[in-house]
Amino acid sequence: MEIEEIKKIREEKARLLASKGFNPYGGKFVTTATIAQSLEAFEEEKDVVLAGRIMANRAHGKVIFLDLMDQNAKIQLFVKLDNVGEDLFHLVQHQVDIGDIAGVKGKLFRTKTGQESVRVLEFSILSKSLMCLPEKWHGLKDVEIRYRQRYVDLLANKDVRDVFVKRSKIVSFIRSFLDARGFLEVETPMLQPMAGGARGRPFKSLHNAYDMEVFLRIAPELYLKRLLVGGLERVYELNRNFRNEGISTRHNPEFTMLEVYQAYADFNDMMKLTEDMVSSAVQTMTGGYKIIYQGKEIDFTPPWKRRSFAELVKDKFDIDPGDDAKTMLAKVKARKKVAADETLTRSGIMKLVEDFLDEDATNNPLFLIDYFTFLSPLAKAKPDNPLLAQRFECFIAGMEVGNAYSELNDPVEQRARLTEDLKDDTETGLRTIDEDFVHALEYGMPPAGGLGIGIDRLVMILTDAPSIRDVILFPLLKPHTKKEEELT
Repeated sequence: MEIEEIKKIREEKARLLASKGFNPYGGKFVTTATIAQSLEAFEEEKDVVLAGRIMANRAHGKVIFLDLMDQNAKIQLFVKLDNVGEDLFHLVQHQVDIGDIAGVKGKLFRTKTGQESVRVLEFSILSKSLMCLPEKWHGLKDVEIRYRQRYVDLLANKDVRDVFVKRSKIVSFIRSFLDARGFLEVETPMLQPMAGGARGRPFKSLHNAYDMEVFLRIAPELYLKRLLVGGLERVYELNRNFRNEGISTRHNPEFTMLEVYQAYADFNDMMKLTEDMVSSAVQTMTGGYKIIYQGKEIDFTPPWKRRSFAELVKDKFDIDPGDDAKTMLAKVKARKKVAADETLTRSGIMKLVEDFLDEDATNNPLFLIDYFTFLSPLAKAKPDNPLLAQRFECFIAGMEVGNAYSELNDPVEQRARLTEDLKDDTETGLRTIDEDFVHALEYGMPPAGGLGIGIDRLVMILTDAPSIRDVILFPLLKPHTKKEEELT
């Protein structure tokens, strides 16, 4: 039967219900407990009021068995003609479909086979479903349909619901972890007058009232450091960032970041914070430090391994942080076959280098330290080697998950470093120096450590998800296709 034909039949059922005085789209319905709570505290003949979605319908003469499912659990409904009367029995028998949302009142009991069930005494349709649920949602070849119709994906697949329940718990754990250590959760603007705080191509718009260009933020960093200037010594933000760039299994244009700033600390303190927070989250979720991600074990047992980025680049490509762009490119080409643009800046060349380093990435958590200073315009340089920054990047399962600095707080040096970085930025052409941020530094920002963690990627790893789209409820998708319209 075609989908449109099924829809018309169900629409007619809804009209018939309404004509008989049954509202097919009812209002508030007060339950006594969730299904899971009712099963956990199960008592024979206990009165219950439950609500959920009908997921199965099996008729046996004067008895109808239904499966009622809410967010966390499922229970069998026992609808008997003698218990509910002819009119209500007829309604359940002929007007109720799989997918309908219903409310029931009745008593808990066990069937002869020991099945925990509800002996239904009253039955209400709370929302008539006009669409039939997919029988084998996992069997769809085009995963984009699952992402586009996430509401059906969640409904049909308990594993998908579990991922987003775990995501919520991970975020809650992070908040609790930081709150317990005296950090204050804050909010900074998502709509900004300039694109700053990181490299990336921004989304641009126009604010009509002020007749000014505005940008969706690519990072909240410069605003959070203004708060350090203002005397808030430990702050964090779970923020949404936006970058008008490519989409892949690791990238979505809209993503969630955790940024943390601590006055009187440095990047070593941020390394310890990252290690403690993530390993504690794993232990809380699993009871241990080891998990399986995409068939490979990851051991989060602290302390995590440290390696020098500068040493890796030297060993693999003979590149030194003081090399100019021409020298760097020649060294890369001597070691790897690359069709690289001769006009690439040092930063562009180092992106190529980092891609090759990813090939050898370890699965276990790894801190890469000793990044080149010219790649880190907001970080302090090492006192004993100004060409290297007090910075680390954290990699787990080969993915960059975290980034941290000892924050540069010298306004004169900061202006010079930002000016130099703009010359090296050929990616967007939209960035400018945030003069107000530099002005804020002139009032004095305490020495501080700053940390950014990609929440989506961390959740991917902790839930064994192969793609970032699997952990974002509504990822950005390509325009709807004719093929999808036919399938839906």
